[in-house]
Amino acid sequence: MKGGNMIALGLLGIVLVLGAYIRLAPSDPAIWHKMPANLEVGDGVGSAARRVDDRGDTLAQLDEIIRKSPRTSVLAGSVEDGMITYITRTPLARFPDYTTVRQKAGSVELYGRLRFGRSDMGVNRKRLDGWLAQLQV
Repeated sequence: MKGGNMIALGLLGIVLVLGAYIRLAPSDPAIWHKMPANLEVGDGVGSAARRVDDRGDTLAQLDEIIRKSPRTSVLAGSVEDGMITYITRTPLARFPDYTTVRQKAGSVELYGRLRFGRSDMGVNRKRLDGWLAQLQV
């Protein structure tokens, strides 16, 4: 086998191992089922945060909307707990993004962030804004 083929096979192996890790890495609720103490609303490089008024049923409505989203599942929490963390995976690479939603002092806060990489290219912002657009006012 020539040197170029060996390098190509080695790179392919690395890509396959990384892909398997991304898909199979455990999501520990002790790490991901958290919110910053003082959430800063806005958009970051790999995150987004929003705050809306709580009309009493806002968390329950959001939970229903989010659970219907493709490739999304609950990691931890419940409406009754007042905080829920969801995992949403990207369509092709299956990268996990984490979104935590909580009730706090008359509002509902949403915090979406990536796990792998440096930039989410606005995916968390779009996801949060899309969910909020579906809320019944």
